Amino acid sequence: MNIAEVARAAGVSNATVSRALSGRGSVSPATRERVLAAANELGYVVSQAASTLSSGRTRNVGVVLPFLDKWFFTQVLAGAQRRLVDSGYDVTLYNLEGDGSERRTVFDDFLLRQRVDAVIAVSLELDENEVSRLHALGKPLVGVGGPIPGVQTLQIDDAVAAHLATQHLISLGHTSLAHIGGDEASDADFHMPIKRRRGFAAAIEEAGLRPAGFVGADFTLEGGYRAAKQILGSPERPTAIFAASDEMAFGAILAARDLGLLVPHDVSIIGIDGHPQAEFFGLSTIAQYPRRQGARAAEILLAGLAGSAPPPSEVPFELITRTSTARPRP
Repeated sequence: MNIAEVARAAGVSNATVSRALSGRGSVSPATRERVLAAANELGYVVSQAASTLSSGRTRNVGVVLPFLDKWFFTQVLAGAQRRLVDSGYDVTLYNLEGDGSERRTVFDDFLLRQRVDAVIAVSLELDENEVSRLHALGKPLVGVGGPIPGVQTLQIDDAVAAHLATQHLISLGHTSLAHIGGDEASDADFHMPIKRRRGFAAAIEEAGLRPAGFVGADFTLEGGYRAAKQILGSPERPTAIFAASDEMAFGAILAARDLGLLVPHDVSIIGIDGHPQAEFFGLSTIAQYPRRQGARAAEILLAGLAGSAPPPSEVPFELITRTSTARPRP
């Protein structure tokens, strides 16, 4: 089976088949679909070795993640992988979880082997040496989840998102609001917990209120549960809680239940992130759509590889109200 047979079956030239299967060059979506259908029907598979030799590309994108057991990172990965696979690219995953040696190995060895055409760095605050090493590759690089010097990055404005969540509670009439935020350990990359706490504080100050309490946690359900137990066990219990992540908000909902409180009648709870389980918990949240972020990061890389202008990097987020928030009891 060769490219000429695919071209005859699809009714196009050999060059058009080559462009359609390689993802390089201009081919209309309809023609690409026709070529792919013909190749699939004939069982034609592009030789990766030949493609690499002729183009200098591996058709492989590296995705660097700090963890694999966190929903946000897996959602970003899923969105990026789907878009890249649809464009004929393989994905190599680099997991940096561990004692730090994995991170050094990835940046000092694996990425420098030139086995990838581009890199997506997810929620990693890269130091100057790591950034310079990636730039030295001369390959497209996109960050997701926080700013990287000299690199196009997708991220929500955490302070604005937190402000929106807090403002929602205030608009319902709550005047006694507490915050479950990040602890010192969770503030390692991009200082996201601090930004979300600042957004909460700004909304409180603008409303002429004083915060009813703050407890730090580790962005887990268990951490949110312990923090909420502390907050809700106070004699001057607040009527509303803003948790800096949906998972901590889930813990707060369970803590309220175990204390005999009704959500939202006794306490309103809102999170931030748009966790897949938020609807199940009836949680009001600020959704940031990480799967879309991964897909957009892949689109930016693909544009860079094609030499075309990248799509915009704005990351949308929105308030989604459910049954965990309501007006306070009179």
